[in-house]
Amino acid sequence: MDIASLYNISGKVALVTGGGSGIGTMATEALVRAGAKVYIASRKLSNCEAVADELNAIGPGQVIPMAADLSTSEGTEALVQALSDAESKVDILVNNSGTTWGAPFEEFPRDKWDQVLALNVTAVADLTRLMLPLLKNAASSDDPARIVNIGSIVGTRPIANMAYSYGASKAAVHHITKMFSNELAGDNITVNAIAPGPFPSRMMAFVTENEKMRKAAEENVPLGRLGRPEDVAGVLLMLTSKAGSYITGGIIPLDGGGSAKP
Repeated sequence: MDIASLYNISGKVALVTGGGSGIGTMATEALVRAGAKVYIASRKLSNCEAVADELNAIGPGQVIPMAADLSTSEGTEALVQALSDAESKVDILVNNSGTTWGAPFEEFPRDKWDQVLALNVTAVADLTRLMLPLLKNAASSDDPARIVNIGSIVGTRPIANMAYSYGASKAAVHHITKMFSNELAGDNITVNAIAPGPFPSRMMAFVTENEKMRKAAEENVPLGRLGRPEDVAGVLLMLTSKAGSYITGGIIPLDGGGSAKP
């Protein structure tokens, strides 16, 4: 057993959706610092370009920014076509793009259910389907291709916090992760989900940028703090390297113990 190479992903090619902010940027940084070539995509190309400039100055991997509107089938297809033009295979797909909405249930609008589910669930399934040829080209029994979906603690625990469609969407992400893991195992593709608790991000800015609310959030986590970039890196590198080649269908909690609370 070569422990030194167990977590090595140097030279692998990855796609991280929503890589221009939040957990997507944390995931991108982990992969780049580990030597991977990472394509990042979101609707705001400028955000992706800023991340690429910062991380390309650090290396040793590389970031290539791309624009993509994954809320539409046309945007998803265009992204996969652009990636197919550039690469013959993709080793790692991180489905991270997502959105949320909050309102009292009595006032929760129908269109926000549709909007959140379209990006958080439908786009994940559609992009995964379209990426299969590239993932299969990278896959082998010794070193499978990897799909990592970003779920959430609220997909595990029925806590609404007025974000009803978001919680439902993340529960769906967890479920399709398990379904896809069964479907794709024969193609030597592993499919897992990371279910984060509270991390500093654009979605959590209303909490993390308010000292009182941030402190309350930290006190609600058994380990007493919010998540950090290295927390994302540790789990992601395990799932995408040889260390995680026998893990599939898992929903990995990354929440400081929050999902285990009674």
